[in-house]
Amino acid sequence: MATPVMEAIDQTQSPPQGPPRPNVIYAWLTTVDHKKIGLMYIAYALVFLLVGGVEAVLMRIQLAVPNNHFVSPQVFNQLFTMHGTTMVFFVGMPILFGFGNYLVPLMIGARDMAFPRLNAFSFWVSAFAGLLLYFSYFGASGLYAAGSAPDVGWFAYAPLTAKVFSPGHSTDYWTLAVFLSGVGSIGTALNIVTTILCMRCKGMKMSRMPLLPWLYLVMASLVFVAVSPLTAAQIMLTLDRYIGSHFFDTQAGGSAVLWMHFFWIFGHPEVYVLVLPAFAFVNEIVPVFSRKAMFGYPAMVAASVSIGFISLSVWAHHMFTVGLGPVGNTFFVFATMVISVPTGIKIFNWLATIWGGKVIFATPMMFCVGFLFQFLIAGLTGIMLSAAPFDWQLGNSYFVVAHFHYVLVGSILFAIFGAFYYWYPKVTGRMMSETLGKWHFWLFIIGFHLTFDFMHVPGLLGMPRRIYTYEAGRGWESWNLIVSIGAIFQAAGILVFCYNMVRSYYKGKEAGHDPWDAWTLEWSTPSPPPAYNFAIEPTVNSRRPLWDLKHPEDPDSDYE
Repeated sequence: MATPVMEAIDQTQSPPQGPPRPNVIYAWLTTVDHKKIGLMYIAYALVFLLVGGVEAVLMRIQLAVPNNHFVSPQVFNQLFTMHGTTMVFFVGMPILFGFGNYLVPLMIGARDMAFPRLNAFSFWVSAFAGLLLYFSYFGASGLYAAGSAPDVGWFAYAPLTAKVFSPGHSTDYWTLAVFLSGVGSIGTALNIVTTILCMRCKGMKMSRMPLLPWLYLVMASLVFVAVSPLTAAQIMLTLDRYIGSHFFDTQAGGSAVLWMHFFWIFGHPEVYVLVLPAFAFVNEIVPVFSRKAMFGYPAMVAASVSIGFISLSVWAHHMFTVGLGPVGNTFFVFATMVISVPTGIKIFNWLATIWGGKVIFATPMMFCVGFLFQFLIAGLTGIMLSAAPFDWQLGNSYFVVAHFHYVLVGSILFAIFGAFYYWYPKVTGRMMSETLGKWHFWLFIIGFHLTFDFMHVPGLLGMPRRIYTYEAGRGWESWNLIVSIGAIFQAAGILVFCYNMVRSYYKGKEAGHDPWDAWTLEWSTPSPPPAYNFAIEPTVNSRRPLWDLKHPEDPDSDYE
């Protein structure tokens, strides 16, 4: 029986508490929420974007003037290898997988990805791959010393990767990092495909699905076909280096050209793995800021699927200088020209959407307009390079470097920046600064055109790729200086972007759930969305479900 003293003690004790809240860091490390995993992908990619950007600036300082000795030849080869590998495997793919992770379930009315644990596993494998690559800088040979970081180019052509030409473990770091990146990418692709095909909400037929999930479906399907050969090639290369096999050893009956086929059967579909999500962002942003439905929805879907199929038959246009013979060259010339047809359909449909619309030139739309202009130029120079004789002359020159940076930076990165400004309010609940956004746009677009417009010229004048320095008097000096100045402008634009994101997180204007008056399902949730996304599974009756809710007098059934 309790005494009065015991009762008094009981009354002074705190009421029973529930289970303790987990540590924030622990919660992020162990999460299976698709939104948090998407944000971790994006944050991870942004860190590597800064790292890869620093490497690019260091290379441009080295090439700004002739006979420069800012860095040694060995360090330049390491910078060149690490920059290319970082930008493709640890910036481009993670950041686009991050947006896909975050947006796809929200846009199709699902509560999560199909396989949440596989989703987390794929991210951590990919994250470890990037860290493993940069651990190479801290090997036994020391920072930037010979044999520490990989120096075989981001393409790692045989026989450069053989033990005799690449002793030590630098190439092994590259091989293992790319292998693990491939494992993570395939896992994420499996998740995206399954989620889109099996987890759409009520009423969302494939014909009603937003274009972003459509393009992510094509992109993820391409990952299966394109990344798997490269992942297998890493196993073959490791066996060559340590077991004594001879897949790529020409002196023992292997083939260095076989490695090129393995690499580029990944490498050119990889361009479309990166550019299809960029198309997806533009497909969502342009109609909202033009205040019109997307022109030619069926044609856009058909063009996207066509690009996915045709992209698997163009890889050897990277190998015109190898000597494939007239039959092989003709096939890949034809395939490379044909893929411009569905790509052109997309450009015309974007322009038709803008035409006659009430265009709002907010920062996301400005980046999309820059994308349209620059992607057109990238496509035109791509058509030029599809002609085997032209490619034979310029395939190993800076003209090609300018071309593929027009695709990767001028097209893909501009679309990604547009996506950041468009969906940042949904993720954080706060608007990014329009003033800083326009500073970012103008600094970056000026720097981009100074760098990559003028980079075509030394390429036409014969400046080869992958060189550490060059002699004066060849007519390349002024062009290279302009190119390097442009890189500084781009770096300044990136710094403004980073400052804008951090500042807006703390001081940005509150966004509300639908600041752009958009019409896809993610804008029907609070900003940021709750862990469960939708308390009640949504039901859709058209391609623009929020339009139907906000404008019942003018439903979207006309676009069905």
